Amino acid sequence: LASGAHAFAQAGADTEGHVRADLAKAKVTLNQAISAAEAQAGGKAIQAELDGANGIPVYKVAVVSANSQVHDVTVDVTDGKVLSSKLDHADQGEKEGNEGNGQEEND
Repeated sequence: LASGAHAFAQAGADTEGHVRADLAKAKVTLNQAISAAEAQAGGKAIQAELDGANGIPVYKVAVVSANSQVHDVTVDVTDGKVLSSKLDHADQGEKEGNEGNGQEEND
């Protein structure tokens, strides 16, 4: 990755055929999606994947911000726009040993 973060694309529960179909719909590369997610959350991507579980392919990117909070960012595969960004409480608890800390992201 150009950003230096270690991210990877994974198929998840989709079959190989579905992944190929989802990739064919993508007009945005994984690197472009990572850049959009990093800009939104103000951090570095630690994981990225193509997800089509709901029938609509999107990129899901986990980003760690400067204050060590993990954000789950969803990016549209067709236009690269950030569809959602939320604080990942499960990963936050693992990072700080403080699961269920009740912090909310304010966008």
